[in-house]
Amino acid sequence: MRTLILAAAVALASPAFAQTPPAEPTSATRAMAAGYKALMVCGALKNAEAAGGSRTVESVEANELVGVYPEIDALVREMPVEVLPARVAVAWDETMPPRSAVWRRGRGCTIMPVGWRGEQIALLPSASRPNDPMPTGRSADPAALEAVLTRALDGGYGEGANTTAVVILQDGKLVGEVYAPGFGVDTPQRTWSVAKSLAGTVIGAAVHRGEVDVNAPAAIADWSRPGDPRAAITLDQLMRMASGLTSDTAGNRTDALYFGGVGVDEQATTWPLIAPPGMRYRYANNDTLLAVLSIAETFDEHPPAELFETLGMHDTVAETDWRGNYVLSSQVWSTARDLARFGQLYVDDGVVDGERILPAGWRDYVSRPSGPQPRGEQGYGATFWLFDKSEGIPTDAISANGNRGQYVVIVPSRNIVIVRRGEDPAGGRFDHIAFTRDVLAALD
Repeated sequence: MRTLILAAAVALASPAFAQTPPAEPTSATRAMAAGYKALMVCGALKNAEAAGGSRTVESVEANELVGVYPEIDALVREMPVEVLPARVAVAWDETMPPRSAVWRRGRGCTIMPVGWRGEQIALLPSASRPNDPMPTGRSADPAALEAVLTRALDGGYGEGANTTAVVILQDGKLVGEVYAPGFGVDTPQRTWSVAKSLAGTVIGAAVHRGEVDVNAPAAIADWSRPGDPRAAITLDQLMRMASGLTSDTAGNRTDALYFGGVGVDEQATTWPLIAPPGMRYRYANNDTLLAVLSIAETFDEHPPAELFETLGMHDTVAETDWRGNYVLSSQVWSTARDLARFGQLYVDDGVVDGERILPAGWRDYVSRPSGPQPRGEQGYGATFWLFDKSEGIPTDAISANGNRGQYVVIVPSRNIVIVRRGEDPAGGRFDHIAFTRDVLAALD
């Protein structure tokens, strides 16, 4: 079972494979495509239902399942999907059980391994979830702001970009909010790599409680053998994408883990060093997965859901693999308003309703470009992107960025949070820097 999925991951990571897909997809590729569809449909439908909203399979196929990785795109579109009360199943092979994503309240959806035949999973009891009101305000120039939001919805910030939601807070109040048809205040979407910044915030809360030291070596049991050089990797280096660990592809696609059914502790801990820790920047899902795994002992008493509830993010769910490990590099579902509440935490320097949640100075810590830096439009701090190269945007601005156009922009000096949700297809790009600049100008 695991060999099949790891083979799929190797195949999907191959540039040659991505450019010239074989005429007949392999069984491993079909298994991965079915896992992708099962998990995405499950997450969209079941998390929306739990939040008091609703989605349809047709809506998911028109948004989340458009323009996915080219090697599985056609397969994802054609595979039949079955929606059951507590799971979603996608058939992919006549001799094998369908790929299944299982839903549990408060846990979201979990993709099960290849070959899983529907063994019983304990369902958590249902519980009502409060929907906290969000105070509203008025921008200085509502017409100018409305023009920017309309342009975003109409694809004006990138050809093919598919904006599904925008929420803007100023001084802690809602001053702008728009949604595409089929999306609304109670529609969670997958955060993709915005989850990395959520992971950094979960870590920050643990630091504030005195349970974690970011400058200490990461607590990874598989690296504890005498002579293993990976034992020197610090939690700080993992948060800064500077571990020096092998990444199989640029961006470190972890398809086997995300959609294949492999556990975080089975795969993420296995990569060897290819550079001294702290000497090389390479954006990698594995670094965040390992950072979260290293503080797993704190989750018994303080799971991520505790932080979300404290922030009023009642419609946000952090999902796990089937072995119970959090996939906080990507696999969180959240509404646009919930992500705005997350951004407001950093505008308020880690304080919520007078209670300090993050250590004093944590915002400065995640905003500091310590160590090697990426090439491109933005620098990188500790799980957050920086606007240290963007004219017209305050240098204290930071952002949480995710695949398919997820952005949470935080501008502390202006008391502004900008959330853009999207389902941009592969190859499409939403210009979040230009959008941020235009929003700030409209609010000036």
